Amino acid sequence: MLGLLAPLMTGASHHVSALMATPGQTSGPFYPSKLPLDDDNDLTRTVGHNATAKGQITDLRGRIIDINGKPLPGLRIEIWQCDAHGRYRHPQENGARPIDINFQGHGFSHTSVQGEYLFRTIRPVPYPGRTPHIHVAVFAENSRPFVTQLYVAGESRNDSDFLYQQIPQEKRHLITSNFTPSHNSEAALQANFDIILDRTDGTPLQE
Repeated sequence: MLGLLAPLMTGASHHVSALMATPGQTSGPFYPSKLPLDDDNDLTRTVGHNATAKGQITDLRGRIIDINGKPLPGLRIEIWQCDAHGRYRHPQENGARPIDINFQGHGFSHTSVQGEYLFRTIRPVPYPGRTPHIHVAVFAENSRPFVTQLYVAGESRNDSDFLYQQIPQEKRHLITSNFTPSHNSEAALQANFDIILDRTDGTPLQE
């Protein structure tokens, strides 16, 4: 399991004025019906295979905090996405291209005492009818999972994606990240995604 490799990068989500909460979005139809046996925070390698997943290897990191900036430690965070061929690991997904057996498709981590998390995955690719995105879910005790999606800054398909366009323009930076060249020799790209949860009213998190 990957460790937290370095201090958090500075990204767009660090400049949120008044700490607006991260907008929630749908989990979509392809959350795994059965979690893979090889289920950690490195989606680019699978048990029994020596090769690395196709696509641009990316280190995705960030923090989970509340609207007051307080780190939220010990939370389970999950991500899932399609592989470089546009295929999800789900029995109802029936794309024509072969599944990349070296891509895990789903992973999880837990936030550190500073609220930090880290995944190694691939830069998301387009899926039929959708712009590139990564699904994200956060699980907190006594709350419903908070679910959202992460998008790629500067991606032209964002302009025509129906779910991205549902987010008010002034909040889109909260679910959009730059995927930039990485200084880590094992990853081509790096991205930062901070998740800000509004838990001050004591009500369950909403999807």
